[in-house]
Amino acid sequence: MAVTVKTFASASEAAGAISSDRSARYLGGGTLVMRALNEGDVSISTIVRASDQALSRIDASGPRITLGAGVTFARILGERDLAFLHAPARSIGGPAVRNMGTVGGNLFAPNPYGDFTVALLALDATVALQGGFGARDIAIEEFLQSRERQSGALVLSVSCTRPANAEAFRYRKVARIKPKGGSVITLAAHLPVSGGRIAGARIALGSMAATQIRAKAAERALEGRTLDTANINAAASTAIEGTSPADNALGSAWYRREIVGVHLRRLLSGQE
Repeated sequence: MAVTVKTFASASEAAGAISSDRSARYLGGGTLVMRALNEGDVSISTIVRASDQALSRIDASGPRITLGAGVTFARILGERDLAFLHAPARSIGGPAVRNMGTVGGNLFAPNPYGDFTVALLALDATVALQGGFGARDIAIEEFLQSRERQSGALVLSVSCTRPANAEAFRYRKVARIKPKGGSVITLAAHLPVSGGRIAGARIALGSMAATQIRAKAAERALEGRTLDTANINAAASTAIEGTSPADNALGSAWYRREIVGVHLRRLLSGQE
């Protein structure tokens, strides 16, 4: 089946092309779309691209940072101001994938991928979209819950909280092949502290449901408390609540349920 490639100067033009054609897909880094084409996905007949530099812009000047959807993981690794995102970016594939893979594309990556999105979920990200409805910003949780219905929209950028210090944000990917393997599970935690106690805990999990989810029971176990052994154990014991992992070649659902609390305890305790 022939595939048409359309390139636009602006993101708004590209968004219009996507929203008006159900068979159109946006091509950023190509790690998802090209794989689908190579595997014979006949639902794609039009590839849309945009040369708009705004899609590759990084604004790291304030308490919330903004990453254009076309920013690559290699680019993030080269930015000192984004040091808190280096571990999530480094966990994405090997060098070739990091050179091509983008922040926007990772939002659509299915299990056992999408690890960077786990970090964004923990960091209270907002996704900027443009489509037939115009432009709008939505919380990343809402985006993920409706991700399958977002194929007619173009992600413009993602903004997220900058952690106050290195201890406030923690990330861990459990994989059988390091560093580029698919995720057995992925965990990220943002634990801001006010007055010596955790205020606004967010813990995110990957490969523990159909899409990335928050471990809300574990968050409640930590909220308003100190990060001591008893509270860490309480949070770890609830990590499984609300999860629905699947079986795949990397691990069974049973195994994921068994290890998620173990790795959350290690993450919160600062263990390697």
